[in-house]
Amino acid sequence: MTSTTRVLIVEDDPAAQSRLVQAVEMHAPASTVAGCAGSVADALAWLALHQPDVLLCDLGLPDGSGIAVIRQARERYPECECMVVTVFGDDQHVLASIEAGAIGYLLKDETTDRIAASIGELRAGGSPMSPLIARQVVNRLRGEPAGAAGLAGAAEGAGRGNAAQRGVTLSARESEILDLISRGYTYAETARYVGLSVHTVQSHIKNIYGKLAVRSRGEAVYEAAKLGLLKSL
Repeated sequence: MTSTTRVLIVEDDPAAQSRLVQAVEMHAPASTVAGCAGSVADALAWLALHQPDVLLCDLGLPDGSGIAVIRQARERYPECECMVVTVFGDDQHVLASIEAGAIGYLLKDETTDRIAASIGELRAGGSPMSPLIARQVVNRLRGEPAGAAGLAGAAEGAGRGNAAQRGVTLSARESEILDLISRGYTYAETARYVGLSVHTVQSHIKNIYGKLAVRSRGEAVYEAAKLGLLKSL
């Protein structure tokens, strides 16, 4: 019988890290958390001494990109299966992660159950991806613009017309907040940046979701880019 799957979690946000730990433990005793790191440096130091079977890695870390961790894990341990769990759903991050060796890519708004199931999919030979990410990969293979960046560029003229036709208009504050969360800012970071309380930021985000008819950050970024409502992508 195969041995217990050892998982390395690389995530700097305590709440997000705790959720990933919970996802791994849902597979116990088939899988176990072998280690946790909150920075690129800590992750590389851990990898120098230990071999994980699975790497769950965020991309936006305090001292660099998780892509460097994925690349090192794959170079040092070719059998290690790497999955990104991040807020970044743009084409640039997706492609760079896959090129570095990631075989799974989930957005952080996935449920804990879904993340747990994806670990099993990895070990079974699958490549779990959030629907938005899978669509980008398919579009890329078809030679179409992939990801929010491609959508924003393609929609710069026509997309704004679509927004007007649908009657979707965001206030200046809503546009600012959406722009920040699309770049990976947490709600707390966004609140500090714009000088509002976290509660007020969450209220604005709820309004944004309602106007765009979406239920998650990833869907909001995708839809806003398609409509030409984003500045940063």
